[in-house]
Amino acid sequence: MRSMTKILMVTLLLGLMSATPALAHKVNLFAYVEGGRIYTESYFPDGKPVKNGTVEIRDSSDVLLVTGTTDDEGLYDCPIPKIDDLTVVIKASMGHRNSYQLKKSDVEAGQ
Repeated sequence: MRSMTKILMVTLLLGLMSATPALAHKVNLFAYVEGGRIYTESYFPDGKPVKNGTVEIRDSSDVLLVTGTTDDEGLYDCPIPKIDDLTVVIKASMGHRNSYQLKKSDVEAGQ
């Protein structure tokens, strides 16, 4: 029984240690459409905003439509560049990156 407990503890510790590096490069991104504009909010898991992060908006063919920069609050907005399925990408410091999908129907509804 003791050996089973040791194996379980070692497995648990290894699992926890391997999860930490994955969280180190996580960044949260939320995007929505309202009043003819796309709005984004970007922040790290600790709640700090992504300052001066690069925002890209790409169409369904992966063509880059818009590039911009988040402000000190991690916010960015721009006019809707195209009615299509859109991918919003945030690129922050040290390799942090995430994307958010906006469906064409949501883009149309937000005009």
